[in-house]
Amino acid sequence: MMILTPVSAALIPCKICGEPSPLYGTVDFNRNCEIEGGVKLPPSGTLVRYRRCRACGFLFTDAFDRWSQADFRTHIYNDGYAAVDPEYAEARPRNNATAVLALFGAHKSERRVLDYGGGNDAFCSHLRAAGFPVAVTYDPFVPDFASPPPGKFDFITCFETLEHMPDPVAGIGDIVAHLDEPGLVLFSTMLQPADFDQLGMGWWYVGPRNGHISMFSRSALAKAWGRHGCRTGSFDDNMHVAFRTLPDFARHWAKG
Repeated sequence: MMILTPVSAALIPCKICGEPSPLYGTVDFNRNCEIEGGVKLPPSGTLVRYRRCRACGFLFTDAFDRWSQADFRTHIYNDGYAAVDPEYAEARPRNNATAVLALFGAHKSERRVLDYGGGNDAFCSHLRAAGFPVAVTYDPFVPDFASPPPGKFDFITCFETLEHMPDPVAGIGDIVAHLDEPGLVLFSTMLQPADFDQLGMGWWYVGPRNGHISMFSRSALAKAWGRHGCRTGSFDDNMHVAFRTLPDFARHWAKG
């Protein structure tokens, strides 16, 4: 049985900046992102209510705040997950590996890579095959890769993970705890588009069945990483970097 946090009409603090966050909108639990090749599920009858911060624009739900990892595995990251995210197993890891090689492949022999939230290790497998000597997967929801890796890493990747975090500030803190100094985090999460006020809950990225429970504005993203002493930059609305001190191997990107 799926049990969600009871809904309150009261204002609650934003999970990023602490400012008041009223109720904003509702979608059915089975609402998914309808990624190409995926399925559109029938309504479950369970409503998930989201809030939006008045200050930084962060969109989130507290419906799953009391869930354990076992609850997430049972209701979201279960055998049906591939149907709503068909790119998870191979297409996304392959495409991300191609992008990383294009951006940072010239420095691969010197990098220690951690893929945080890396799922089935497909991404790291591509990197190791391409000549990265250290490429380690960590994902607490995948038993084979659920043990936190020892040591620090000068290059951390984190693709399509932040939007899944019920406590994104704590999650980002855990990423930063694995980051060497200097070091770089390359991560993806879709930022709210310029016309979000018109789209509202109709924005395609709002999908609790995909585990999308934390959606960032650009301001919210910078504030979340800033709480851990990191600066952020973006290639576009989906691909970003974070760092405390920009490492030499990434300076060519910053100059571009």
